[in-house]
Amino acid sequence: MQIKTILTSPKSLLAALAVSSTLALAGCAGDPPTTQLAVASQALNAAETAGATEFAPVEMQSARQKLNDAEKADFEKDYKKAKNLAEQAEWDARVAERKAQAAKVQRAVDDAEHSVEELRNEGLRKQ
Repeated sequence: MQIKTILTSPKSLLAALAVSSTLALAGCAGDPPTTQLAVASQALNAAETAGATEFAPVEMQSARQKLNDAEKADFEKDYKKAKNLAEQAEWDARVAERKAQAAKVQRAVDDAEHSVEELRNEGLRKQ
C-alpha cells in the first residue's frame, strides 16, 4: 500500500523521474574516451615518424599539449573535456604529418631541380 502511495503522489513521481533521468545522463557521460585517446596517440606517433617534429614543430607541440591535457582530464574523470581535447590533438597531429610530408616532397623537388641545373651547366661547359 505504501508503494502505491509513493507512485501516485505527484511530487514523489516527479522526484523519481528526476533521479532516474540524472542517473541515465550520468551513465551516458561516464564513458572514458579510451578509443579517442589511443587514436590521438597513434596520430602523434605517425606524425613523428613522418618527420613532423622537424617540419611542423608548432603543430606537434600543440598536439602533444592537447593530448597531455586530455589524459589529465581523463584522469580527473572529465570525459567530455578529455574526448574533445583528444580529438583536437589527433587533428593537430594529422595536420603536422601532412605538413611534414609536403615539406619532404618539396625538398625532393628542390633537389631534383638543383640536379637538373647542375647537369645543364655541366653540359654547357663541355660545348
